[in-house]
Parts: sequence; structure tokens; C-alpha cells
Amino acid sequence: MAVVGKVEVQADDPATGSGEHVVIVYDNDYNTFDEVISILMQATGCSVQEASMETWEIHHLGKSVVHHGSRAECERAARIIATIGIRVEVRPL
Repeated sequence: MAVVGKVEVQADDPATGSGEHVVIVYDNDYNTFDEVISILMQATGCSVQEASMETWEIHHLGKSVVHHGSRAECERAARIIATIGIRVEVRPL
């Protein structure tokens, strides 16, 4: 696993071969719901309803998959999310 800024990127699994990745955001004790909702909308282009649901999952379950797409797309979204100091990971599907 490589760390790019504050973004953890796991190596591609050659067994899957899909090229698809996911962005996982982890809970912390510092960011507010509003901050997380806002950055998820900015980074992924999702609706306020989707961002709110994902933020609820992050808070109550400890983490949530907030986006999926190509590795480059997921790394771009993860870098934006990481700007608020929250732990973000990009993993291959």
C-alpha cells in the first residue's frame, strides 16, 4: 500500500483485472457532519442526500465506500476529501 499525501492507495490486484477502484472514508473525532457532507459532494459530485447517507455510515459504522471508478478518478476524489484531514483509502475492486 502506498500513501499519497494523506490518501492510502492499495496496489492493484491482478486477479480482478477490472481496473475499478473504490474510495473509502474513515470516521474521526474532528470533522463535523457538514464538513464531510460538503467535501463528499465536491469530490464526487453526489447529491446532498447521498453525501448525508454516506456521512451517517462513516460516523456510525466507522467507514463508508463513497465512490467507485477508475483508479485515477478515485485518487482525484480521495485527494480532495483528504484536504479536510480525514483518512481516505483507495482500493481496487
